[in-house]
Amino acid sequence: MDHGELTVPAPGAMDLPSALFSELAELERLLRDWLLGYTSRATRLSYADALGISRTWVTSLTPEPSPRPSRAAPPVRTGKFRHLAWFRWCDQARLHPLAVTSTDVKQWQQELAHAGVPKSTRAHRLAVVGKLYGYLWEHGAVPGDPTSFDRSGLGLSRSHDTSATVVLTAGQVELLLHTAARVRRGVSELMALRAVALTALFTLGLRVGEVTGLNRGDLHQNRGRKALRVLGKGGKSRVVYLSELADNALTAYLAERDRWSRASVLSLPHQVASHSAPLIVTRDGGRMNPRDIWALLRRVAAAGGPELADVANALGPHVVRHFYVTSAAEGGADMTHVQADVGHASVETTQRVYNQAARDPSRSAVDIVEATLLRARNERTSVTALSDAADDLARAAATGDPVELLHQLQEVDRLCTGPVVPDAVVACLDEIARAQTHPRVVGHARALLERVSRPAGPRW
Repeated sequence: MDHGELTVPAPGAMDLPSALFSELAELERLLRDWLLGYTSRATRLSYADALGISRTWVTSLTPEPSPRPSRAAPPVRTGKFRHLAWFRWCDQARLHPLAVTSTDVKQWQQELAHAGVPKSTRAHRLAVVGKLYGYLWEHGAVPGDPTSFDRSGLGLSRSHDTSATVVLTAGQVELLLHTAARVRRGVSELMALRAVALTALFTLGLRVGEVTGLNRGDLHQNRGRKALRVLGKGGKSRVVYLSELADNALTAYLAERDRWSRASVLSLPHQVASHSAPLIVTRDGGRMNPRDIWALLRRVAAAGGPELADVANALGPHVVRHFYVTSAAEGGADMTHVQADVGHASVETTQRVYNQAARDPSRSAVDIVEATLLRARNERTSVTALSDAADDLARAAATGDPVELLHQLQEVDRLCTGPVVPDAVVACLDEIARAQTHPRVVGHARALLERVSRPAGPRW
């Protein structure tokens, strides 16, 4: 019998002793009662995944409320460690779930660690199993809680760990946006605009589940500014103001999507109203799966070249969300405002009360983060233009035409406004100052070289 599915057969359907059949039926009843003690559907499903219970069985416990049917999350694909979820592991080990001991639980944890299950997942699964057996013990189904032992030796604590989350620079995130916007082979303009919109939403500090749950009706005006009504963890709603960058990306994507929708087919009967349609959709118009968004971001990063090559495999929505928090903090934003922006629960009581009303845009760190991204964009554009100008200057130097050389020197002079000057520009100016004979050309090259190079003595 597969305890993970928790399907109790009808009497006579399987060759089971009546006592065992009765115990399994009682276990199912207790599980049903325990899960119904949590009003959050997401919590019940999370606990079911940790135990290895069928999601279909869990969702059948209560009818799904339908004030906003399109809010339903996309289907979750089976994880690679599902076979090591508690009930499934017990089934493989031929252990009765109501007769396990602390030794069995420790053995289970060792096998999870040996399989490479992250410690956060191991700790979550152990906590869920502990909650279940605490309930079973309270109702007399088991003689004690087998998870009640000293856990310090299991290596589950993360209090002293360095976060494994990659920290992106502003230049890398800006390059991610730039790469997402490129129409490449197999990527239509609409899909490129969708990739930009998704990336831009994560630069606001949103979670991937929050993004997939957004509807078009959640995009609204609040206190004179475009904002999103975001449904976060625990069913808590918050207002997230849009940066101009995110606003432009969403506007462009939605306009192109509407253009394609009008040109494709007529509206179907019982079609979801536009305000309750997903904000970001699949090619078929459905709600996106979080795993597909992870894959999309990694594909974009892989196409971003050497600057993103080292982080492409580790990049995901949470990495860009993490960038929001670090950039806002380093930019001098009030951390209370940042906590409110990203929906963290650790806000002081008075601050939480104050933030229950829609926050003024000036209390959001969104503008600080956007300014950081725009500075990175300007710097990247300036360096690229300077590199092109250096090539033109080198070609003019090869011809020896003083008029063309002066024209190219003036162009380089105009572009040398940022703190970063490519080495190729410095080398080209150095060569002109040494090899050319026209006094105006040499004078201009030396003056420009002195301005852009480090103070290291004469270069000629």
